[in-house]
Amino acid sequence: MYEFDSRVRYSEVDHHGTMTVPALINYFQDCSTFQSEQLGYGMDVLKKEKKAWVLAYWQVIVKRYPKLCERITVGTFASGFKGMFGNRNFYMKDESGEQIACANSIWVYMDVEKGKPVRVDKEQAEAYGIDEPLEMPYEDRKIEEAESYEEKAPFPVRKYHIDTNEHVNNCQYVQMAMDYLPENFKIHQMRAEYKQQARLNDVICPARAVDENKTTVLLNDQKGEPYAVVEFK
Repeated sequence: MYEFDSRVRYSEVDHHGTMTVPALINYFQDCSTFQSEQLGYGMDVLKKEKKAWVLAYWQVIVKRYPKLCERITVGTFASGFKGMFGNRNFYMKDESGEQIACANSIWVYMDVEKGKPVRVDKEQAEAYGIDEPLEMPYEDRKIEEAESYEEKAPFPVRKYHIDTNEHVNNCQYVQMAMDYLPENFKIHQMRAEYKQQARLNDVICPARAVDENKTTVLLNDQKGEPYAVVEFK
């Protein structure tokens, strides 16, 4: 298990003065990155070995959004390894120790040179260890698609969407999808299923379906195949 303390910054809040969903996700991503660096399996090491952890699925639940300048603790741990997959939980606590957000995630260990998943190294799995999964309402990895979608205007992938793996960062997909939420939609849960990697200058063709308490956004390629499916409740 790994934790770090922080304080909600002005750059991380919306017009209500509370943390945004992308900021929350970035905290979780940063936390797992800090742990990997501490354990000796950080970015430089993986690049040298031509390996990478690629996110396949997110489920993020928010009980309460922390406010500007509020002190928080962010934590993460591995909850299981199987073949080429790794499961990881995340949590955010307020200053009193109450959990205000949590997440489940599934990652795929990739050989970036071959572009194929590979089995997780035994030494790496042992370094992370395994803790008991968080108590949270887990949903299926597969996001159920809507019967029909409303297509939106396509747009290209920009340089600021790209991360160190040379493809669109997983949080950027969520931020893209949030542009198609109904007005005043308050996110209590976000799920994202990642299908393929979008790269610089690829064209993303969005489409959305709005139900009573749920919005599903497809971020497709020009052939209609999804890069990511994002669901908000």
